[in-house]
Amino acid sequence: MTEKELHKLKRGELLEMMLAQSREIESLRDRIKELEGKLADREIRIRESGSIAEAALKLNHIFEAAQAAADQYLENVKAGREE
Repeated sequence: MTEKELHKLKRGELLEMMLAQSREIESLRDRIKELEGKLADREIRIRESGSIAEAALKLNHIFEAAQAAADQYLENVKAGREE
């Protein structure tokens, strides 16, 4: 709407336009808050997934060490039986 057209509007029409814009602004602010919350949640999930992956790798090393110890124990038991 041009400036000339705005000048031709009545006071009530201008107030209605302002109220409509105010409602739209409030709606957009609510949407922004919602999207910011979703973004923060996603960032937390991404951070946690990295932590989970790191924990899985550490556990994998622990299981490998435990398996190696179990294999060595079994070899010792077999060697003890053969003697």
